[in-house]
Amino acid sequence: MVELSGLPEVSAPLPWQAQDWSQLNQQLANGLLPHALLLAGNQYTGKARLAMALSRLLLCHQPSGGLNCGHCHACQLSASGNHGDFRWLQPEEKSRVIKIDQVRSVVEFTNKTAGLGQRKVVVLAPADSMNVNAANALLKSLEEPAADTYLLLVCHRLHSLPATVRSRCQILKLTVPDAQQCLAWLDQATGEREQSERLLALADGRPLLAEQLFQDDTADALAKLRRALQGLLTGRVSVPEAAALFAAASVEEFLAQLAGELQVLLRRTQDQQLTSRQGRAAFVLWDEVLRLQRAVSAGANPNKQVIVDALLVKFGRELGDGPLGDNIQTLRGDVHA
Repeated sequence: MVELSGLPEVSAPLPWQAQDWSQLNQQLANGLLPHALLLAGNQYTGKARLAMALSRLLLCHQPSGGLNCGHCHACQLSASGNHGDFRWLQPEEKSRVIKIDQVRSVVEFTNKTAGLGQRKVVVLAPADSMNVNAANALLKSLEEPAADTYLLLVCHRLHSLPATVRSRCQILKLTVPDAQQCLAWLDQATGEREQSERLLALADGRPLLAEQLFQDDTADALAKLRRALQGLLTGRVSVPEAAALFAAASVEEFLAQLAGELQVLLRRTQDQQLTSRQGRAAFVLWDEVLRLQRAVSAGANPNKQVIVDALLVKFGRELGDGPLGDNIQTLRGDVHA
């Protein structure tokens, strides 16, 4: 969730976004910035912050050094969340999806004249949380955008968006965060490189998740959940015990942790093991978890206990006996030490 009021005077991209930011600035300077831009990349890597920086640059009346100036009337309004030519669309409270009524309101907004005479900007974050009807309602605005109107779509899972939406946008696949840049950035919060390294590893290289773990003081709780998953592979933890540890987690959090463990396992497993029975089982289970994540993000409301029990049984039964199980057991030893 992005806070739209109380923003700093200037919104800047994150350090690992320098190359992408330079490209966007060049496009804007040359009059080639697309009116429908899709920012795609992994969750917790700063896509929304990049969208905010670009939005405020587009709205600013006196840009300076490739950023919004922070002093003009437009910057003051956008900092306070009161800029009339700026809309940020995200799922409403207690909802997982962007609904058709929200999109219709934005479409109506795009057809109006800019109140401050500069540009209108709409951000949809995450755009892949739109339901089918909402996505269809947006198509005409994407295909025939109003003058001086920019639609910025932030997307975690590119192929969860309908092809009709993707084809009407210019897609920018954001650079994968550089670990050293992420650590230097995290050091500003933690004040300690060892702590930053632990958090970034626990967050699977996603710097904004690492920052959130530090701010919420939830790193130890997450590490405990990861150890429970690993314990299933060696028989030290039973399915009921592991399920009990996930009792307070949402279905989204459970799926994210299981997907993270599977992804690390597959990434670090030797090629010859990937074609084994367990390797194939790991791919099948990962696909199932990703499918469930897409369904939940699209508004499905499955029975959490049924999903947790079923997936934990498969995880322990299919991967807990043999080289893959042994492999995953050693992947995060440095994280939990």
